Amino acid sequence: MAILEEFKTFIARGNVLDLAVGVIIGGAFGKIVTSLTESVIMPVVGFVTGGVDFTRFFVRLGPIPATFKGDPENYAQLKAAGVPMIGYGDFITQAVNFLIVAFIIFLIVKAANSLIRKHEEKPAAPEAPKGPSEVDLLIEIRDALKARD
Repeated sequence: MAILEEFKTFIARGNVLDLAVGVIIGGAFGKIVTSLTESVIMPVVGFVTGGVDFTRFFVRLGPIPATFKGDPENYAQLKAAGVPMIGYGDFITQAVNFLIVAFIIFLIVKAANSLIRKHEEKPAAPEAPKGPSEVDLLIEIRDALKARD
């Protein structure tokens, strides 16, 4: 029973929930970046490089099965047919994906650090002028009472 209580305490901690939310958002963000890379950036790169389709860059390591009916130059069809290949064009696409994600995370961290620095650099409110201490006031009161006598 103690393990269940420990587990409930562990799950209830904010860090675990924050991590779970981060993983879910990260997965969704990854899909957006993949779409951006495949649908926007790589076509532009292909246009600039003369229409080069990076997914066509692969090295076939094994024979094509006799039952294969697709295009022997189509990476996706060969991969679906189980042909062993090194898809370095796909690797290039994934590397560009990574660089985009890393750059965006860099920008987010840089902006957050800038906000933190600005918050820390705010001048502190000026301290209220110090008056006499409690002991000084008590001495003054004592002296005033002695002088009245």
